[in-house]
Amino acid sequence: MEYGLALHQRIKSLMVENLMLQVTESDIGDDQPLFGPGSLGLDSVDALQLVVALDKQFGLKIPDPATAREVLQTVRTIALAIEKKAGSPPPAAAEPAA
Repeated sequence: MEYGLALHQRIKSLMVENLMLQVTESDIGDDQPLFGPGSLGLDSVDALQLVVALDKQFGLKIPDPATAREVLQTVRTIALAIEKKAGSPPPAAAEPAA
């Protein structure tokens, strides 16, 4: 899986396509807030669609609202979550050895 700028572009593309945004990928900044004042203007329906799209495209699970608030801040925070997921060991391997 590619990281860095290529991943950011894939996320922006996914957002434009899945959320039917009235902007282009190049209009979305990596650190631009997605929700709230001065943001891209997404709402709760967009958040739900984005969670589903990220799961389908990247296998990124967002299990609860607290995680969603943390991950869905900007394109950069989404990319970091995808990279962290891709680099994390399987749950069984994460347990400490006895």
